[in-house]
Amino acid sequence: MEQKRVVIIGAGPSGSVAAALLKQQGIDALILERSSFPRFSIGESLLPACMRVLEKAGLVDAVNQAGFQFKNGAAFRRNGKYTAFDFTDKFSPGPGTTYQVQRANFDKVLADESAAQGVEIRYRHWLTDISFADGKALLSVATQAGTDYQIEADFVLDASGFGRVLPKLLELEQPSCLPGRKAVFTHIKDGIVSAEHPEYDRDKILISVHPDNHDVWYWLIPFSNGSCSLGVVGEPEFFDTYSGDNLDVLKAITFEEPGLAALLDKAEFCNPAGELGGYSANVKSLWGKHFALLGNAGEFLDPVFSSGVTIAMESADLAVSALIRQLEGQNVDWQQEYAEPLMKGVDTFRAYVQGWYSGELQDVIFFDRPDPGIKQKVCSILAGYAWDSDNPFVAQPERRLKTLAQVCNPSA
Repeated sequence: MEQKRVVIIGAGPSGSVAAALLKQQGIDALILERSSFPRFSIGESLLPACMRVLEKAGLVDAVNQAGFQFKNGAAFRRNGKYTAFDFTDKFSPGPGTTYQVQRANFDKVLADESAAQGVEIRYRHWLTDISFADGKALLSVATQAGTDYQIEADFVLDASGFGRVLPKLLELEQPSCLPGRKAVFTHIKDGIVSAEHPEYDRDKILISVHPDNHDVWYWLIPFSNGSCSLGVVGEPEFFDTYSGDNLDVLKAITFEEPGLAALLDKAEFCNPAGELGGYSANVKSLWGKHFALLGNAGEFLDPVFSSGVTIAMESADLAVSALIRQLEGQNVDWQQEYAEPLMKGVDTFRAYVQGWYSGELQDVIFFDRPDPGIKQKVCSILAGYAWDSDNPFVAQPERRLKTLAQVCNPSA
């Protein structure tokens, strides 16, 4: 029976950030990671708001030195109309640039830097059971080597992402309010020649809308090595009309969008395509007496605005702040000090996800005559500053967005 103050499930971004933040305060956290790194993951276009947390955790220098693709904004295209948001021209203070990353490398950079700071990471170790008694969490752990053991911990942070370890073990899962959607994706050698496509900006993610189905959209995320992440998202029924394997389906749908067809006319589809379905998720509670859920382990919305890693890092920052006080013997109200502050930003992102699929946000994004001040406030949310209560579009996201959409499309 090992004794640990804090155990973290998962060495992804929220797990590495949380462990590094705890280490700064002299609190050792053990990370249990089921995989070995590097390993593939989607969620490859970061938001500038992440950089603040990475700097706070002492991880930003390692990221800056890793050679990832610079990112300064987001571009959108629908029916031949192109518009862009420059994240440096935003309402909220804070970094305005970040990176587009191959997550296998990015997650390993964060985990390795956390380990260099003294964090213990046990790869190929995973949680099989958990119980609570006498003010402790009792964890049963399995390993690839076949040896099982137990850990007694004061607190557990679940950073398991889509694995959602504690929600499954503790029966916390509940349906998301968002409709189920499916993503099909791959990495390609994009073959994009800048001179032939002067409108294309590798420093921005490109989000394109399907010409006939405006709730179907594509991501194109360029990397620094001449490759891109390409994906398409829609309701599962949309994909049922296409034949072949995932790569055949992805190629067929991609080349239905004229802008992407022209941009990727020299692309090499040299990797198989994966799929992720039913990814939107929710839980009954983000915390318990001896645990808290971070990032996707608690709630995942939709990939459209690349909010997943940002929510993961913000949740790690908020949870560690509360946990440090608790470990110091202070009384912590996890609902008021963790869940509610975290959900403020999550709810802002949710309003924009819903607005994207309803068409309201698309009307705002593609409006011909945007007010510069309003665009800066919307840009702040797209850049990840969904917790900035000084931004009126954060304070009242649904009402403000609906009102703005009516101005941008009076006939709606």
